[in-house]
Amino acid sequence: MLKDLPLPEKMVSVLREDAIKAKVSKKELEEIIDRLLEEYEYACVEPCEAVGVVSAQSIGEPGTQMTMRTFHYAGVAEINVTLGLPRLIEIVDARKEPSTPMMTIALEEEFSNDRDNARKLAWEIQSSHIEHLADVTTDMANMQLVIDLHEKTLIQRDIGIDDIADKLRDGLGATVHIPEIPDNQIVVRPNEPSYRELLQLAKKVHEITLKGIEGIKRVVIRKEGDEYTLYTEGSKLQKVLEIEGVDATRIYTNNIGEIYSVFGIEAARNAIIHEASETLREQGLTVDARHIMLVADIMTCDGEVKQIGRHGISGEKASVFARAAFEVTVNHLLDAGMRGDVDQLNGVTENIIVGQPIKLGTGNVHLLAKRHGLD
Repeated sequence: MLKDLPLPEKMVSVLREDAIKAKVSKKELEEIIDRLLEEYEYACVEPCEAVGVVSAQSIGEPGTQMTMRTFHYAGVAEINVTLGLPRLIEIVDARKEPSTPMMTIALEEEFSNDRDNARKLAWEIQSSHIEHLADVTTDMANMQLVIDLHEKTLIQRDIGIDDIADKLRDGLGATVHIPEIPDNQIVVRPNEPSYRELLQLAKKVHEITLKGIEGIKRVVIRKEGDEYTLYTEGSKLQKVLEIEGVDATRIYTNNIGEIYSVFGIEAARNAIIHEASETLREQGLTVDARHIMLVADIMTCDGEVKQIGRHGISGEKASVFARAAFEVTVNHLLDAGMRGDVDQLNGVTENIIVGQPIKLGTGNVHLLAKRHGLD
């Protein structure tokens, strides 16, 4: 069976099948196989190689050359996104929320080819609050809030006065009234006629999301090629996926935690690799993908996204000395002493601390001499 073969032999078998279909000569096929095996052997890691240390150095050294600014995102002047060293730190720290969350939303054909439909969908996603739609006045004499709605904005955002009144009624728990004269006005009165209640209402009315998704502050439409794409300031992956017209197969967010909770650990691993690679590439730095893949694998190998720090990977090391060398040294040593922990001295850090060779490279090879003439 092909799946039971070692990787090099499996690759050669596939190549032979492809060569028969492509009508490649035997000599050409042998040359291709030789080159392939040569490249494969070159790409393999030497036994006992300290891959973790090499990866850490390979990512850490370019990290010292990174700038620390916030840039405009890929030509979208309205949306800022954190790049450079702060973004790389966010990724390896597995932050629950990035400092500048954003989404790239691809649309289905009906919406991606029509700007009006794309704009309509954008208003379904972008959160609308009362300050976007109206002027709010506090009428102390009559103990009420007077909301004067902007008619053009209501038409543009496709939201009716009754919808706004219903949202305010549910959110405020107060008396909401739509007078016949003048038009486009809503009056809100507190249930108890007190100044404190009125001022609380005036504050609370600005917090209610009247349309769209809470947390999506802005949506920008850009035409890329033949289709329109939405870029958002703010990220709410699960809720955006529920909106009709969004292409769920091509949606992306820079919030790795959301990708993990919605799509699972494999998607989160790919997102870590993509985000770290793009952050380095944007700065003009080239790091071999395998170093970044190793970091992503370590962060996700337990089935959840963990940071590389004392609350994640480094804090869960089996070695007492390795944990103590990282941070909060005294606490680790005291706790280990109270529990009676034993350190097996298998890693790099702990062997350096006690002054003996590390178990990597030549330090992992033991020579045994046979003694003759002994019973």
